[in-house]
Amino acid sequence: MLAHKTAEPDSKPARSLRGTRSREVGSDLPGSGQEPGDSAEVFAVDQVDASFLESLLGYNARRASLALVGVFMRCMERFDLKIVEFSVLSLVGSNPGVTSRQLCQQLAVLPPNMVGMIDALGKRGFLERRPHPRDGRATGLYLTGAGRELVDTAEPELKSSETRAIGHLSAAEQVQLMELLQKLYR
Repeated sequence: MLAHKTAEPDSKPARSLRGTRSREVGSDLPGSGQEPGDSAEVFAVDQVDASFLESLLGYNARRASLALVGVFMRCMERFDLKIVEFSVLSLVGSNPGVTSRQLCQQLAVLPPNMVGMIDALGKRGFLERRPHPRDGRATGLYLTGAGRELVDTAEPELKSSETRAIGHLSAAEQVQLMELLQKLYR
């Protein structure tokens, strides 16, 4: 049992609790609106029982994500980039000529949001559009010199920060974790 009962009303049987239970002070006094022995239970939790939540994949994934997203955000702060903006620049850097449609599919971003982001990154001097060689209606995206410099600086810094954050996992565990995570969204 994670906690203990501090008091138990006379008329109720003992039961397993996650917190400490006591009678509300003064609840059986005249004028309190409650009859003696009909008091509200009050609990004090000594240790939080999250066993149910910790049995859920989504809960654990979210907790792990929060820890790693924090690492990502701290690393991107100095570049004044959001995670998705960096992701766009990294993908464009690895795939010169990629279309906004392909980026939307890869990052699960809606087209209107992607257009705005590409425009903003273009205004900041990181991206440029060029005509697509096979589709006259599409444009390919390319890093500018400043965009290439940013990606070449930020990628190794981010990789190093993330490696430190998961350094308590063995190399085999890190590989297994990556494979399992990718299996969930691919």
